[in-house]
Amino acid sequence: MKRPKLSSLNWKYIVGEVLLIFVGINLAIWFNDWNASKKIDENKNIAIAKIKIEIKNNLWELVKTRKNNQRIVKAIETYKDFDSGDEDGVLVAAEQMKTFQKQFPGFFRITDSTHTKDRLFEYEGDVFINLELAELSSIAWETSKTTGIVNEFGYDCLYGLQGIYNLQRLVTNEMDKASNALQNQEIELLLRVLDFIRQMDSSLEKEYEAFLQRITDCI
Repeated sequence: MKRPKLSSLNWKYIVGEVLLIFVGINLAIWFNDWNASKKIDENKNIAIAKIKIEIKNNLWELVKTRKNNQRIVKAIETYKDFDSGDEDGVLVAAEQMKTFQKQFPGFFRITDSTHTKDRLFEYEGDVFINLELAELSSIAWETSKTTGIVNEFGYDCLYGLQGIYNLQRLVTNEMDKASNALQNQEIELLLRVLDFIRQMDSSLEKEYEAFLQRITDCI
């Protein structure tokens, strides 16, 4: 078989073909990298958007339940200041009871009243404490961790989010303690836990608000 002479080969064509192949391969790699990077950015933005919505909802829930629970604390403390009647009631002036009922509707449900002396009435009834527990979600955060997209967040962003959700978990644990105290009718313990929750969720509220202001740093 006769071999072609090197001088007879079209080197320009061969070099051109090699360059075209080289450029084509590099373009394909670049396009794949660009497409993957674009997909990561899209997933990152979606994750951040969902976390933002979650934190906004948690903030609203936190403020709402705090107002209710502070009202409970004030109602219990005011009720405790009334003179004790029998074990099912209190001894108080009608005007005071009327004001109390208006300020804390549904807390003390009167079943009977008896006039005693000096404009005082002995009111019998039942106390109802409507404790609200904030439903603080962490679904968006946990999902982002599971998918690994949080690895694309900046350090400051990731550190801040980790701190927020850790504090949120502590608040949720204290809320469980408040619920248990109420179920066991441990009113003094309930008051102490609610006061601790008030301090903690004030800090959590500030963390929520601060993060919502700087959430663009995560993008």
